[in-house]
Amino acid sequence: MSSPEDLRHMRSALDLATAADGRMSPNPRVGAVLVQNGEVVGRGWHRGPGTPHAEIEALREAKERARGATLYVTLEPCRHFGRTPPCTAALISAGVSRIVAAIEDPNPAEQGKGIAELRQAGIDVAVGLEAEAAEEMNRAYFTWRRTGRPMVTAKWAAALCGHAAARTGESLYITGPDARRTVHALRAAHDAVLVGIGTVLADDPQLTVRDAPGDHPVRVVLDSRLRTPPDARILTSPGTALICAAEDADPHRRAALEERGAQVLVFPSGPELPLADVLRELGRHDILSVLVEGGPTVLGRLFDEALVDRVSAFFAPLVLGGSDGLAAVGGVGAPRPAEGVRLRDVVWQQLGQDIYCSGTVERGR
Repeated sequence: MSSPEDLRHMRSALDLATAADGRMSPNPRVGAVLVQNGEVVGRGWHRGPGTPHAEIEALREAKERARGATLYVTLEPCRHFGRTPPCTAALISAGVSRIVAAIEDPNPAEQGKGIAELRQAGIDVAVGLEAEAAEEMNRAYFTWRRTGRPMVTAKWAAALCGHAAARTGESLYITGPDARRTVHALRAAHDAVLVGIGTVLADDPQLTVRDAPGDHPVRVVLDSRLRTPPDARILTSPGTALICAAEDADPHRRAALEERGAQVLVFPSGPELPLADVLRELGRHDILSVLVEGGPTVLGRLFDEALVDRVSAFFAPLVLGGSDGLAAVGGVGAPRPAEGVRLRDVVWQQLGQDIYCSGTVERGR
């Protein structure tokens, strides 16, 4: 049974887990706190792939005071050799007597096995304190481990009438500068940004991070026939570009795009690229989170196929009107409101004159 002291130290570990700068993929964010007789003797957090894990950092700070201490850690300690040695062996060797872990690692190679090894060594292990917060902090990692695909965030901007563009097709710019800065922050927080070829041909976007701190995401284009122009800005801007194409696409176009630095991912030929397969392939490239920036056709298919995990929607104080206006989300859609996609943990925020709505898709409805 957890105590108020356990809760306090676990929350400190959760805070430490967020200390790392930049993206962590394919690793999770982890924080650890070592406590000896009520005193914190070691702290650590994972800084990125190839660096010491949070538990190792805490042990190095604590030194001999780790013996007989309690470790609070936000994820089950690892037991396998990867880029770094296993944490379980280090904890056993250091003489840690008790471990409070927030949640099991969903990695099939780890899930419950590290905990079992620690218990077998005589260490008292408790699991489950602040589990929901620990999972939410690493939502992309948990999604990737459980499904093999990245966490998908659907993003769009729309007028109050729900249109993403005027009847002429023009969509730049519906929202204002504050909203656009938030979009750039979202790009920096995701491993990849995905669009359809229609967006590339209509808007020639860069899909980079310019108005917020952070690294450029991988740029992914759904382009079954390889219509992306070789001089498109997604190819001339900094960063990596992945073009998803059908296997029977023109080989000369493929060669031209690869010459410009694009990596072409090939999928079975058909009327449309198989989105679930595309996402799984991105997962195999260690892409754990994808921000989908359009357009309505791509967003509609993702919703229809239940592949959306989160929503980031921006609404401008603007009415475009017109029965031929382009809806923000296309696809087949729900036959009735009760079968529509509902969000939970919804946050509404005013950004200048615009409104930003974010939330997590409810499952099992």
